[in-house]
Amino acid sequence: MNLTDLAANYEAKPAVAMAGSGATLSYRELEDASNRIAHLLRQRGLRAGDHIAILMENCLDVFPVVWAAQRAGLLYTPVNWHLADDEAAYVVENCGARLLVHSEQLDRLAAVVAAETPAIEGRLTVGQTSPSGAERVADAVVDLPTTPIDDEIEGYYMFYSSGTTGRPKGILPALTGASFGTGLMIDTTMRNAFGFGPDTVYLSPGPLYHAAPLGWSMGTVRNGGTAIIMDRFDAEVALAEIGAQRVTHAQFVPTMFVRMLKLPDETRVRYDVSSLRVVVHAAAPCPTEVKERMIDWFGPKILEFYAGSEGNGFFMITTPEWLEHRGSVGRPTLGEVHICDDDGVELAQGEVGTIWMSGTAKFEYHGDADKTDGAYNDKGWSTLGDLGHVDEDGYLYLSARRTDLILSGGVNIYPQEIEDALTMHPAVLDVAVVGVPDEEMGQRVHAVVTPADGIAADEALAAELITHAREKLAHFKAPRSVEFGEVPRLPSGKILKRALLARYEGTGVAW
Repeated sequence: MNLTDLAANYEAKPAVAMAGSGATLSYRELEDASNRIAHLLRQRGLRAGDHIAILMENCLDVFPVVWAAQRAGLLYTPVNWHLADDEAAYVVENCGARLLVHSEQLDRLAAVVAAETPAIEGRLTVGQTSPSGAERVADAVVDLPTTPIDDEIEGYYMFYSSGTTGRPKGILPALTGASFGTGLMIDTTMRNAFGFGPDTVYLSPGPLYHAAPLGWSMGTVRNGGTAIIMDRFDAEVALAEIGAQRVTHAQFVPTMFVRMLKLPDETRVRYDVSSLRVVVHAAAPCPTEVKERMIDWFGPKILEFYAGSEGNGFFMITTPEWLEHRGSVGRPTLGEVHICDDDGVELAQGEVGTIWMSGTAKFEYHGDADKTDGAYNDKGWSTLGDLGHVDEDGYLYLSARRTDLILSGGVNIYPQEIEDALTMHPAVLDVAVVGVPDEEMGQRVHAVVTPADGIAADEALAAELITHAREKLAHFKAPRSVEFGEVPRLPSGKILKRALLARYEGTGVAW
């Protein structure tokens, strides 16, 4: 798993390729470029345990930088470039980055972030030009060697949580001190549990500032395969790449499944997906109907996992298992799961409560002892704040985030269940369900729907969707009101509920 050894074995083989353009970065090119940047990092005074921030869109230039940081023992944080200026600056300041590396396209944002972050000691661009005057990486490394630095040691990516309920939280990993080439746990998991190897062609459609797209793309290289990166997700383009590149492994979030399923039949059948061996999905709950239809289309190749960037648990479920336990996210591959009520008492099988994990790695939220303490109980178990239950066979089923739970008339209602009921309605492109204030019930169920192209967003459609939900669910769970508009989602597929509700704060809108 040492990139130097991989480059010696594979030389001109593409380590990373861009979908669409076909631009590639070979193992040898990745090795040489990342070595030069690693020497530059040392030259600039960065040592093992120091931190850099990376501000780039999905592009080949990301990879020499992250591999340089990885082999130099650094912590490195890819920053979500969709954030507002102050939000991006918060992440860079909070992570303690000493150096900011960015693309030419994000030069303006990088300049603003650096100006607002006094701890930043330098700023480098991988682009050809920088209107704001950043130093070019190409100029800085031109005389540096392509051989490894003398003190190679494994670094680690440090991601920030999605921030669905507030400021993003930095998840601080423990640097192991292992020599470079040892690899990370995900690299081994990908090989042993998901079948990654030298013949793997992995399609990554997600943004590289999220854990799975970057971590699994790097893990593909660690295992000798080729990672194909989409600059952004497009359902038909993804299918075209699978066929053209003979993709063996792909990873999606449920909203991507929905987009592919809603392509016209004549479009979907145009593309050959027979090369796929494993289709991985995670990041958000997948509606049962959506997963059933994907299995019918792609075959019994779908592997789901449930985990957080915190690394405090990992659940997996294969297609045959899922068909016996529909709706489950699997059983833990490490540690044990506990379902507890609000008083910390463990609940019986089938009862919904907070999901806690024991026997797994410790984690902390960077610079926030209160948030870290809040993620642990008096037994040392940790939680991500999700609700769920386990069945008699130990399979976990997710219900909701605790912060998303709707309490209506004293009854707990889980938005995901209602969203699942509406997602595949032909008039629906996207949907989110929230609880809004109600004088009589405390909260009432409210659906925000993005209509499919060409569909009239009117009262008749709202009534149709409420009726549709009542046919699939108990009537008290069905939306009592429907609004049409854009559903705010993170690129990971998670619904940004706080942004959704913020639309109405202080507006005097009557619900």
